[in-house]
Amino acid sequence: MADITLLDGSIGQELVKRSGDKPTPLWSTRVMMDHPELVREVHEEYFRRGATIATTNTYAVHRSRLERVGLEDQLSALVDAALLQAEHARKGAKARIAGSLGPLLATYRPDLKPDPDEAADKFSELVRLMVDRVDLFLIETVSSLLEGEGTLRGTARCGKPVWLALSVMDDDGALLRSGEPLADIAPLVEQYAPQALLINCSRPEAIPTALDILASMKLPYGAYANGFTGISQEFLQDAPTVDALERRVDLGPETYAEHAMKWVDQGATIVGGCCEVGPDHIEAIAKRLQETGHRIV
Repeated sequence: MADITLLDGSIGQELVKRSGDKPTPLWSTRVMMDHPELVREVHEEYFRRGATIATTNTYAVHRSRLERVGLEDQLSALVDAALLQAEHARKGAKARIAGSLGPLLATYRPDLKPDPDEAADKFSELVRLMVDRVDLFLIETVSSLLEGEGTLRGTARCGKPVWLALSVMDDDGALLRSGEPLADIAPLVEQYAPQALLINCSRPEAIPTALDILASMKLPYGAYANGFTGISQEFLQDAPTVDALERRVDLGPETYAEHAMKWVDQGATIVGGCCEVGPDHIEAIAKRLQETGHRIV
């Protein structure tokens, strides 16, 4: 039996659903501005259900996204708000806070080709704002080698563990969403030495193939999948809203937990959920882990 880190599930999608507000291109950042208490409530519920990590609601907090709506000067305040809610939720819990670093320009858009020098500067700024208040950094939904280079450079020598989460094709877990082989991330992993490798925001069915590839890189690895039917063309436009994506109806908590346990059988020691995977799913994983003798850490 193994020690397993149980991540939380969806933060952004869960906040949008709980707010009841119409989705906007600012996604969960807008919800946090209008309903900050919801962020704490979501973190607290995941802790109650068994998660040992609170992922900060900073995935979409980027200057490049805020400047579209004239809110660039709010970057520091929004990062502080996200950290504060995670800190409040953690009080009394044996848990860690992961500083989320989402894609600089847009999710699932490797075609935008962010310049690694510029990306490194932007991510370095976010790291400076968070480093004293998080236990680790979670780089999320990296869809290309270029995105990976920028984020890893931006987190280099930050003094905290860095976990790199990559997103793969829904129909081929051996390929990043850019079409590049997942295995080609290996030189960047060797150069920047993150402490763990993950697959995220991909269909759970694509993850076993991806995990076999990550296992060859000799680092702790794991996965947290999404619950979308797929990535629509409407979502791949500029400044989309999440109502362009559809939730799967065949991925209930028990079914999702079955997927997660198969990843654990493959050697994964970090599991959780991404978009449309909520508290019920995390609770089901926690129960299965405990029933099979694993220790949640």
